[in-house]
Amino acid sequence: MCGFSYYICMTDLFYKLLIIRTPGIGAARYNDLVARFGSVRDAANGLGADDALRDKVLREMDRAAELNIQYITDDDARYPVALKRVKNHPPVLTVRGNVATLARGAVAMVGTRHATATGMNFMSDLAKSFADHDIAVVSGMAMGTDAAAHRGALRATGNTNTIAVLAGGVDYIWPLENESLYWEIIERGCVISEMPVGFKPVASNFIMRNRIVAGLADPLILGEADKKSGSMTTARFANEMGRTLWAVPSHPADSRGAGPNSLIAAGLAKLCQGIDDFFATDGKKSHARKISEKSQSELNLIDALGTIPVSESVLTQVVKKSVSEIKSELVVLELRGLVRKVDGGYVRV
Repeated sequence: MCGFSYYICMTDLFYKLLIIRTPGIGAARYNDLVARFGSVRDAANGLGADDALRDKVLREMDRAAELNIQYITDDDARYPVALKRVKNHPPVLTVRGNVATLARGAVAMVGTRHATATGMNFMSDLAKSFADHDIAVVSGMAMGTDAAAHRGALRATGNTNTIAVLAGGVDYIWPLENESLYWEIIERGCVISEMPVGFKPVASNFIMRNRIVAGLADPLILGEADKKSGSMTTARFANEMGRTLWAVPSHPADSRGAGPNSLIAAGLAKLCQGIDDFFATDGKKSHARKISEKSQSELNLIDALGTIPVSESVLTQVVKKSVSEIKSELVVLELRGLVRKVDGGYVRV
């Protein structure tokens, strides 16, 4: 949670929302404005927002409070570490459900809405295996592959196993056929969005949604997908972000195999044949376990920092790691813009 008073936090959030909810302003313009004016308050005031927009933002915040929807800004420790590394990431996310899910190591699983029964069963079983190994499954809650991935993760024990990224507000259920799935995800995972509470999505919002799906996780696994599809767009985003791509091969005569097959043929994706690609059965540490441990280790180190500088020697005692391990992780986190070296040690950014 924010280290300042509730009132100051809410005021800061109000100005951030006032900027990002201004028509024509996205993450890149938001960052430019804040950098130019020096603070979110000055940037918001510099835009000269009218009373109508201010009232709209306040109504949204009131509605969010009524529905127990939380706002997470990118200076909040709860903001997903992987997504924060993405250039021009959403400055503000809305979250409904268990926010702790966002702290998990994550894998993205996407594919066509018109998946075969075989394809959906494969993805569902794979998702359950990830969730069983403490890896959260990220998808877009669409029909077909997405729903199969979420349901597979929900078959595992625990309450932080899956994240649904929505193209509309987190309170806007789409598609309606997945309403029961939505409420189960709310109960045992979380849904997130960068759109305003109550927002009804248009076509372009699904592309924005796909970028967040790719940004939240590493790796991304592509199931059945046409060559020109939203799932392939998500795979492209993941590739641009430097994520590891895996693709499940399909029959070449089926158009739903064109997407994954083309990525494998081009050397852009690894061949995914099942759980053995991710979970070791010979006593060696699995790739999936490494994802979870790496993410948790980073979070532990970030949690140990605040606005007061902490030295490397103190950090070794707090997170129970050697100086060499601490230095290595601090370098990575500094490059990601999550921590900063100052006189006396390190502080959280």
